[in-house]
Amino acid sequence: MFVFSRNLRLLKSSHFDYVFQEPKLVSSSTIIIVGRLNEKGHPRIGFAIAKKNVKLAHERNRIKRLIKEYFRLHQNKFLSMDFVILVKKGIVDLDNQEIIKILGKLWLQYYRLERGY
Repeated sequence: MFVFSRNLRLLKSSHFDYVFQEPKLVSSSTIIIVGRLNEKGHPRIGFAIAKKNVKLAHERNRIKRLIKEYFRLHQNKFLSMDFVILVKKGIVDLDNQEIIKILGKLWLQYYRLERGY
């Protein structure tokens, strides 16, 4: 069973700054994943969900919950990288299954990008 412990999260602004210094990104019309290799030996994730793009707190929380759960279940497939997830305005119009489907496609793109496929 996989957990989503504290060491799998980007918590400090310096962690986010590290990712944005030399980012590699993949995106869809609603989600952007920015990442950078780390030396931690495991992947970590952080969120940058602006109120400007997702106005209601319960919607921001729903999106974060979905992404965290996807990350938790698939963390063994991810490279040792730090990821920051950004969202665009149209994401609130999508249901949970659509968001999960988009995440799956983006992570696959990221995997191929890093592996050189």
